[in-house]
Amino acid sequence: MSDLKSARIILFRGMNTGGVRAPVTEQRAMALEMGLQNPRTLLASGNLVVDSDIAPPDLEALIEVETERRFGRRIEAIVRTREQWARMMTKNPFAEVARTDPSRLLVMVMKAGIRPGGLEAIQAFATAGEAVEVSAGELWFWHPHGIGTSKMAEKAQPRLLGMGTARNWNTVCKLATMVDLTQESK
Repeated sequence: MSDLKSARIILFRGMNTGGVRAPVTEQRAMALEMGLQNPRTLLASGNLVVDSDIAPPDLEALIEVETERRFGRRIEAIVRTREQWARMMTKNPFAEVARTDPSRLLVMVMKAGIRPGGLEAIQAFATAGEAVEVSAGELWFWHPHGIGTSKMAEKAQPRLLGMGTARNWNTVCKLATMVDLTQESK
């Protein structure tokens, strides 16, 4: 059993895209070789949970150095503690749609904040009922018609918003379960 206080959620931006192939088995092996405990993955899209007492910014830096060494390209990592994840979830500005249509609600977890003017710039691309809000330092996107044809989703890039990576609400909840957050947090 893991120590819940040491649980770390690691989100990779661009894992298994852009020519970087890093199967989940290699992600878990990398974590073990780095001395991180109890590595477990969710999906094949860059979600890793480990147990570690390393502070999130320090762990991000260590992981980025190791991904570059191991996979030949630096892969941005964003680390959150269990408590940070719970706090983010309770600040969801779209709580109702999270219950009714969780796959169309995205949370962009930001590495070092949102660029000045980023929110206003991305809001200009919202159409057909789309919305974006800032809460708990993260960007929250509501795409009532999906992201496939969304100009706002297309423009949600680091050069406009700052470095971040998005997960839909279903994935956010599955990661919460992996660090034993209760249903009340969701």
